[in-house]
Order: sequence, then structure tokens, then C-alpha cells
Amino acid sequence: MHRVRRTINRVLLGLVGAVLFGTGAAVLFGGLDLPAKWHLRLPAGWPWHGPGAVPLPAHDRTRWTHQGWWWPVVIAALAVFVLLMLWWLLSQLRRHRLQEILVDSGDGEGAVLRGRALAAALAAETESLDGVDRAGVVLTGRRTAPRVRGLLALTPHADPGGVLRRLSHEAMAHARRSAGLEQLPAEVRLRAVKHRPERVS
Repeated sequence: MHRVRRTINRVLLGLVGAVLFGTGAAVLFGGLDLPAKWHLRLPAGWPWHGPGAVPLPAHDRTRWTHQGWWWPVVIAALAVFVLLMLWWLLSQLRRHRLQEILVDSGDGEGAVLRGRALAAALAAETESLDGVDRAGVVLTGRRTAPRVRGLLALTPHADPGGVLRRLSHEAMAHARRSAGLEQLPAEVRLRAVKHRPERVS
């Protein structure tokens, strides 16, 4: 799914870039009156001639404005376009979760482990560590080379260095062995849990 989305993104970006580049080059070519300077003959019906030319003449811009359906259709089309662009933008910003991990079962065929199951188990074991209040874990990367992104909320008096050492030597090591992985890179962010000031008597 990730490969398909990445291919669609590249094709769409290529098409949009080609259309914008071609249109801009055509407008610039005709607007600067380069054909006359270079003694070139443009094809019949070329829309842009000379510096005063515009991409859409007034006749084309106002052809259907007197029709009752014109403005609702324009507004609906623009709204759909904006929503599609927002969806596309959000899909690029969103970190893609790894759905499954390929585990070496020793028989040459391999087995599949659900990414959410491993992430949930890793988060539960991390939350059991001393000094960790909450843990959020997401798996990214490829099926054969997963990566861990984690966010740990530490208790007020936690030792961040000790938490990271136990995370690496215990929770991450257990997850790596259970999935049969030689390595399991991780990027972990730490933040402290807010707490009320303590009274000292």
C-alpha cells in the first residue's frame, strides 16, 4: 500500500509539474513576443500574442456567467479541488505506520507479524519500566527493516538516562528477539508529565 501511494504521489507531482511548466512556458513565450523577435510562426489559434495578451480572454471568462448553473458548478468544483489538495497534503505529512513485519520462521518461507501487535506489546512493556508514565509506539520503515518511533511521558522524578538504558536492554531487546530481527533502530522522544507543586513543611 505504501509503495502504491508513493507511486501515485510521484505520478501526480510529475503531471502537475509538467502542466504548470508547459503553461508557464507557453504564456512567457507568447507574452514576451519571442516569436516575432526570432522570426517564428506560431500555430493557428495560439492564444497568447504579445505583452498585452491574457491566458483567458474576456469572452471565454464570461461565456456562461449568465447561466444559473455556472456559479454553483464553479464553487462546487473549487471546493472539491481544495478538499482533495488538503487530503493529499495531510497524507504526505502523516507518518505511515508499518502494517506487518516479515519474520524469518526458519523454513525458508517466513511468517508475517502484525505491526500493531508488536507496537502494542512494546508500548506495554515500556510503560512497565520504572519512571515511565505513558508510552506511545509506532512502527515505520519496511517489512524487512522496521523502525520504532516512540514518545515516552516520564514521571516527575524519573531518571531519563536510566529509562533509556532499560528501554534499550529490556523492552527493545525483547521486541527484537521476538520478531527475529538482527536490529531494530528506534527514535524515542521524552517528555515530563506535569504535576502539581509539592508542599514542603
